[in-house]
Amino acid sequence: MASTEIYRYLRVGEQRYALDPEGYLVDMAEWSTDVAEALAGEEGIALTEEHWEILRVLRDFYGRYEVAPAMRPLVKAVGMALGSDKGRSIHLMRLFPGSPAKVAARLAGLPKPTHCL
Repeated sequence: MASTEIYRYLRVGEQRYALDPEGYLVDMAEWSTDVAEALAGEEGIALTEEHWEILRVLRDFYGRYEVAPAMRPLVKAVGMALGSDKGRSIHLMRLFPGSPAKVAARLAGLPKPTHCL
């Protein structure tokens, strides 16, 4: 569950979106592809179709289980949805450097994955 503490706002066009202290959307319902693009820009990531595939898997996972997956379940979910070539840690690290589960969840408008530091 996302924190309700507002740290700052993300501006996308004329809209402002509240972010928690770790940069996750306070209100998941405000997520859009434009918000994802803006969040990705802050990470220095230009979203490609490969990124969007992962973000769709993440949003589907959240829709089913009401939790953002940590790295291991994320790798498994991506592998099941997109095949073993894409369901690998190295693939996710290339797309979402640092902590793929956290970065991808943030861009997908989801709360911070449980068990992620």
